[in-house]
Amino acid sequence: MGSLELQLQGYRLTTAEIIYRMPDHPGVLQSFIWQNLDLAPRFPMLHKFLAFWEKNIEGTLHKIIVANTRLITPSELRAGTMMTLQ
Repeated sequence: MGSLELQLQGYRLTTAEIIYRMPDHPGVLQSFIWQNLDLAPRFPMLHKFLAFWEKNIEGTLHKIIVANTRLITPSELRAGTMMTLQ
């Protein structure tokens, strides 16, 4: 499914800063940025990625900071549709 279709179904641009402990130096924290279209407030795509992380990556999760926003609002979609009809 394309990005526009997902956005029309309510998906929003979601950015997560994943702070994790370095496997060889547990006292050192490292940051990783993940970004994808996801459904707030449950964030199934982010949870799927975090499950993958915990299963396959050695760095222990410390903290996750999440932000999300709509890329297309209903008014922008109507305005864009009207413009293409003219």
